[in-house]
Amino acid sequence: MSENLLVGKHLSDEKAAYDYLAKLRWPEGPKCVHCGAEKVYKLNVANVKRTVLKCGKCRKQFSATVGTIFEDSHIPLTKWFMAMQLVCSSKKGMSAHQLHRMLKVTYKSAWFMEHRIRYMMTHSPFSGKLGGIVEADETYIGGKEKRATGRSKKTAVFALVQRQGHVRSFVVHRVTSKNLREIIRENVTPETRMMTDEYHGYRGLKKEFASHETVNHSRGHYVRGEVTTNTIEGYFSLLKRGLNGTYHHVSKHHLHRYLAEFDFRYNARTEDDATRAMMALKGAEGKRLMYK
Repeated sequence: MSENLLVGKHLSDEKAAYDYLAKLRWPEGPKCVHCGAEKVYKLNVANVKRTVLKCGKCRKQFSATVGTIFEDSHIPLTKWFMAMQLVCSSKKGMSAHQLHRMLKVTYKSAWFMEHRIRYMMTHSPFSGKLGGIVEADETYIGGKEKRATGRSKKTAVFALVQRQGHVRSFVVHRVTSKNLREIIRENVTPETRMMTDEYHGYRGLKKEFASHETVNHSRGHYVRGEVTTNTIEGYFSLLKRGLNGTYHHVSKHHLHRYLAEFDFRYNARTEDDATRAMMALKGAEGKRLMYK
């Protein structure tokens, strides 16, 4: 379905928005979200804008929002669709303050909406491994180091990017050889050519993968033929510009959600804004995120 989220009756009419979500969720007709039965029928409920369905087998009622991030939300779906379009089309992200002003919802609602949208953007752990040429690197996000103690409040982020492909980033509580190699094994095929800097945590990768080639940044070496980590460093640059310039401060507790947002936009970088928003919307099913 390639219909633009910015065009259509579903952007201004709430019932049309529910029907639009239902069509995307059940292209071949609605199914019961409780038992999976296909025998369902519509109920004529007065003063209710959404389409209410009832299962002919288990006799339970439901709508297109049940079992999605939209369930129990009092915010109109039309505003949800607009929020998704805005977040997906903003290269460096969109702050909750900006969303709250544009959608005319409270700041608290805008903040929670954005976290639900980021949850939709989270890649599936079963979406396949990276291969070909994969670059790996780590960076640090957050607070400044205290001069007196030498302690840092920064949070470590480790990322893998496939050349001309997808990126996956992770919050790492401790940057150790064991932790990094476990993430690499779970997300990269053994036939891969690994590209890293000379950090000691990557030693031994050549025993598990097709090859492991490094660049020595401390000596000013950044490119040696195909051997470089410029792709992953470019992603980190985009990530930091977005976090520092748009969000200003991101807590360690929520950092993984912001990483999911930037990963999603990077992975869908070749798509137009409407398609990118549609891709995010397809991740709404089966996900709930409670405020607490």
